[in-house]
Amino acid sequence: MARIAGIDLQDGWKIDFALTKIKGLGWSLSKKIMKDAGVPNTKRVSDLSADEISKIGSELEKYQIEGDLARATRGNIQRLQVIGSYRGMRHAKNLPARGQRTRTNARTKRGKRKTVGAFKKEMLSKMSVGKTGETKSAQGGSASGGK
Repeated sequence: MARIAGIDLQDGWKIDFALTKIKGLGWSLSKKIMKDAGVPNTKRVSDLSADEISKIGSELEKYQIEGDLARATRGNIQRLQVIGSYRGMRHAKNLPARGQRTRTNARTKRGKRKTVGAFKKEMLSKMSVGKTGETKSAQGGSASGGK
């Protein structure tokens, strides 16, 4: 198992696919890195020499990946919130920031549905029965305990 940029890459994977497991690298950037490092795309991770791994590692240093990428993204969102932009406020309220509708969709951002104000008759009757049963038992217990 080779370790590149702090990520363990499985031996059976082809190197161009294995590099896509690093956050911030897709297929096109993976192939570009392989070409710049002079390593053929057809090689498996287990077939890489230490020299080839170091070449790939040095090519990866040119790009923002993993922690640096996450830190930069977090910093950009923080900057938008500090300056008080519309996008920053939407991020702070955990709502979509790119103009998507929120009246019906946006479940990923808003979470599970919470019913407000609308109850079916069966649910309302169950709730009222539960409350009246509690009040009767509470009154009966206090009256007998007081005598």
